[in-house]
Amino acid sequence: MNDTVAQYLTQHADRFVDELKEFLRIPTVSADPACKPHMLRGAEFVYRQFSRLGFNAEIVPTAGHPIVYAEWLKAPGAPTVLVYGHYDVQPADPLDLWTTPPFEPTLRDGCLYARGATDDKGQVFTHIKSAEAWLNAVGALPVNLKYVIEGEEEVGSRNLEDFLEARKKSFACDVAVVSDTSQYGPNQPAITYGLRGIVAVEMTLTGPKKDLHSGVFGGAVANPASGVARLIAALHDDQGRVQIPGFYDDVTPLTDAERKQFADLGFDEEAFKAELGVTEVFGEVGYSTTERRWARPTCEVNGLFSGYTGVGPKTIVPSKATVKITCRLVPSQDPHKIVQSLETFLKSKCPSSLTFEFTSYHGCPAFVLDPTSPYIEAASQAIREAWGVDTVRLIREGGSIPVVQTFKDVLGLDTLLLGWGQNTDNLHSPNEHFSVTDFHRGISASAGLWQKLAEMPK
Repeated sequence: MNDTVAQYLTQHADRFVDELKEFLRIPTVSADPACKPHMLRGAEFVYRQFSRLGFNAEIVPTAGHPIVYAEWLKAPGAPTVLVYGHYDVQPADPLDLWTTPPFEPTLRDGCLYARGATDDKGQVFTHIKSAEAWLNAVGALPVNLKYVIEGEEEVGSRNLEDFLEARKKSFACDVAVVSDTSQYGPNQPAITYGLRGIVAVEMTLTGPKKDLHSGVFGGAVANPASGVARLIAALHDDQGRVQIPGFYDDVTPLTDAERKQFADLGFDEEAFKAELGVTEVFGEVGYSTTERRWARPTCEVNGLFSGYTGVGPKTIVPSKATVKITCRLVPSQDPHKIVQSLETFLKSKCPSSLTFEFTSYHGCPAFVLDPTSPYIEAASQAIREAWGVDTVRLIREGGSIPVVQTFKDVLGLDTLLLGWGQNTDNLHSPNEHFSVTDFHRGISASAGLWQKLAEMPK
């Protein structure tokens, strides 16, 4: 990396942390209507970061929460990079499980604790500070940069695609960069070359028009809770394979090289079980835990509710029962096809004595980037220099980032997924945190990446 830039990063390291704390104090919970004024404050904070650096920046209103767009295009002939991130965060509940308040950033054991510390404020902030370092230390960036930082990622990015589609011509870029993933482990930086896709649905079964006394009416009417339980049980066989017709038809299998690559990562299954508090792993027979998590399709129950759930007994036959289900998808699976097959499968098994209702929510296909891409090599070099390690691991992740496929479909862009955090940072959970060391290494890697991309053969 440029020595002047590196010196600037060292000199301003403490200020970067203080500014991140300021960002984290804003409760930008996109799912909570009461936080709407704070969402605007969050967008304004991001906007000011760019405007004071001389970026052409704007806050773009949407039907929901605003998008911040900023661009610096003063490096003719150099690559143009699109950086994506989000300033919205998950709700902080349950509050009583936080050691310190979720929106009062606290340094503890080398980590910064706050909601959004690693998902995604801390990570996207690294790419803003790296641009600052180049501009303030050198006076120019080695590449052209465009930033899209939205406020609705945690609620499905419902307005992002319309924004990208409307401005499609202005988003001509060479590659996109997203930091919303994790390292493989402590001091084991990684580039994520694959993500699973997702479909999310909800099913409700309705029996009687109201809850009924189980002594007076039990055995005379169908119980929706029992009906839902039977349908859930039908989703898998005893080998852990999903029973939705056609579910595996389009699955792109792992290559032998990929399976060896995963095995060579040295996954510690005993430590994994201890971390999660489980005595056994479970899943599709014939695949390792890593393969199941990263590269095999799944069907999971996310929520299940019916009848009385308070303290003590209440003897009723409930009127309704609801289950929330998500399927994680792998390359070549079509989300629309999976949703249709799932709905048909569940409806076919629903007792005629119960009313069936099915709702489909968001979805996206899986993503895989060619692991031999020259962009991956450029990123690997930048990360190696920032972390001071020889190996940068190529991994997949089991989660989904819908915007990655949107970039591919709408803009024709491949995406570098560069995660600076850890899977153990309590993303979406109480006591979310981000290593301050990794925060600074992320800024350094980002600053180095701009230089490595500029040096790539055209």
